[in-house]
Amino acid sequence: MSIYTVHEPPLRAGAAAPEPERYVFVRDGFSLWAFLFGPLWMLRHRMWLVFVLYVVISFVLEGLVAVAGASDAGIGAVGLLISLWVGLEAATLRRFTLRRRGWRDVGVISGEDREAAERRFFDAWLQQGTQPAASPGVPSRAFNPAQPISSGVVGLFPEPGASR
Repeated sequence: MSIYTVHEPPLRAGAAAPEPERYVFVRDGFSLWAFLFGPLWMLRHRMWLVFVLYVVISFVLEGLVAVAGASDAGIGAVGLLISLWVGLEAATLRRFTLRRRGWRDVGVISGEDREAAERRFFDAWLQQGTQPAASPGVPSRAFNPAQPISSGVVGLFPEPGASR
C-alpha cells in the first residue's frame, strides 16, 4: 500500500472553494521516472527552480570530480549518485515546489494506488460534513487532517483493549 500526501490548490479569483479535481496526491517513496529521466521529470512537473539547481549542482560536482583527475567512470558514478538522490527525494522535491506555489498540505492518506487514495480521501472529507458549496458536490471547506481517517486499530488486536 502506498502513502500519499494531499495538497490543496490556492483559490482561484472569485472561487469560494478549490475544485476537488485540482487537488494533487503525491506518492511517497522512490520514483523510477525521476531516477531515469530526472531533468525531463522535473520539467514535466514544472519544477523550474529544482531543475536549475539540479543542473548547477550536477555541473559543479561533475566538474570538481573531473578537475580532481577522476576517470570517466568516476564522473559517471557521480552522475548516477545524483540521479539516485533525485529518485529517492522526488516526492520531497515535488512537495517543496507545491508549497512554494501556495498549495497547502491538507493530509496524508494511503491506498493501493492513487485512485484508491483519492476515493478514501474524498469519502473521509465528505463524512466530516460540508457546508453548502458554490456548486453541487463540491465541498466548501478543507479536509481536517487532525481528525483521524481510519476508524480501525493499528496493531495485533481488532479493537482497543482486546488484550485484556
